[in-house]
Amino acid sequence: MGPVRSGTIWLVGMMGAGKSAVGAALGRLLGRETVDSDALVEAAANMTIREIFEREGEAGFRARERAAIEAQAGRPIVAALGGGAIAQPGLAELLAREGTVVYLRATPRTLAERVGEGAERPLLRGLDAEGRRRRLAELLAERASTYERAALILDTDDSTVEEVAAAIRARLSE
Repeated sequence: MGPVRSGTIWLVGMMGAGKSAVGAALGRLLGRETVDSDALVEAAANMTIREIFEREGEAGFRARERAAIEAQAGRPIVAALGGGAIAQPGLAELLAREGTVVYLRATPRTLAERVGEGAERPLLRGLDAEGRRRRLAELLAERASTYERAALILDTDDSTVEEVAAAIRARLSE
């Protein structure tokens, strides 16, 4: 197995795709620190994502998210990004320039099962099960072309976290 590429390994995809869990497993496999952009935003703001959305709206959250991501760019880490991060203007280009973008892809049905009630997900709050599935499908349709620009794309529907992390490590080493 050859060396893993340098720079940041950026995990992108919809909420429920497994970015945080796969990021932690991949970080262990590669001996790299793992960060989660949502956790970085919450720590810097001393508020939950939900509170940020309530007080500052999505625009305020996105500005905080972008600053957190830019601060990590180029570091030899695994970074799990929020579902909408890569859709911000110019951010996909920054991610590609500063590392390797990996898209964890899943169907709306799988995403809906994984996020469950979605109580802590501002973009899903107040929706019933069918409403959440529909909203996830809409968001996925809006973001798919940006996600699919990733250097690596892995389907996560029928795989365990460990299987996805191992597959990423293998693909990065090719």
